[in-house]
Amino acid sequence: MSSTAFADGASIPRRYTCDGENVSPPLDFDGVPGDAAELVVLVEDPDAPHGTFVHWVVWGIDPHETALGTGELPSGAEQGRNSFGKRGYGGPCPPKGKSHRYVFSVLAADAKPTLPQGASADDVKRALTGHTAAYGTLTGRYGR
Repeated sequence: MSSTAFADGASIPRRYTCDGENVSPPLDFDGVPGDAAELVVLVEDPDAPHGTFVHWVVWGIDPHETALGTGELPSGAEQGRNSFGKRGYGGPCPPKGKSHRYVFSVLAADAKPTLPQGASADDVKRALTGHTAAYGTLTGRYGR
């Protein structure tokens, strides 16, 4: 997984945060196994004060997709509930102080999970147990 907006370990541009346009950054995928049934994208902040904070949960992405554009949700994909209590992308929005890490993960599932509308990241992770054929990550940083 990579992005044209920021390099692994680099700062996430303000545009993709709660201080900017709050849209998802462009993401590129490669190395997806040929037998993948679908892709899942998770965005999590492991540095949040009260435990990992989920910013985005998406499943049902066609495994032949090689990229998601800025703010794009592919046809047929579903968005789950983030830690803001909403469905969809919620950009980095850490408290003032030190910067946080934001881990963008793509998982290639070998079977399509059955998930309810608005499923949480934990629901998705449980459904993918034993069904993750490959994964990749991209970590960005953001502070206020």
